[in-house]
Amino acid sequence: MEGIQSHIEALIFTSEEPVTVKEIQKILVRLVGLELSKEEIESHVDILIQKFHEGEFAFEIVPLGGGYQFLSKPAYQNTVSEFLKSKLNKKLSTSQLETLAIIAYKQPISKPDVERIRGVNCDFVIQKLLEKELIAISGRSEEVGKPILYSTSEFFMNYFGINSVDDLPKLKDLEQANDNVIGVPSEN
Repeated sequence: MEGIQSHIEALIFTSEEPVTVKEIQKILVRLVGLELSKEEIESHVDILIQKFHEGEFAFEIVPLGGGYQFLSKPAYQNTVSEFLKSKLNKKLSTSQLETLAIIAYKQPISKPDVERIRGVNCDFVIQKLLEKELIAISGRSEEVGKPILYSTSEFFMNYFGINSVDDLPKLKDLEQANDNVIGVPSEN
């Protein structure tokens, strides 16, 4: 049992994506020959979370996207952000942001439905969002022609720092600059 936390820490540190409890269990069984329950794994992870939260580290372990991942602490996010600005070419245009918001809030949704909401053709925008891995194909609709359905991806969750679409701001809480609630027509 000695060193289990170090193995778990190494797994979380190595992964570019959140590591799930099931993934940790599989690796520990395969490499160390130790079968731990979900609760035991979570207990070890909680100890690691506390260790990095209290220590003078620039990073911490955060529950994210159904797993755990090392992220920089909020106090250092500006430093990391400045460094990554030149390296990360994930800038989103207004049309991409609009389309991504529609997909995030209405998922799973077909391209024709996105186009009905936006009022313009979305072929290029959806292709770019797929290339940036912010959305993914999640199936086919039962509608005529069986159009492809799109949903947000795991990368979307990581990119925006949320665990699930339930963490998205509620539409009623968002307001436009002219104080009209988004989705509610103005009284002109």
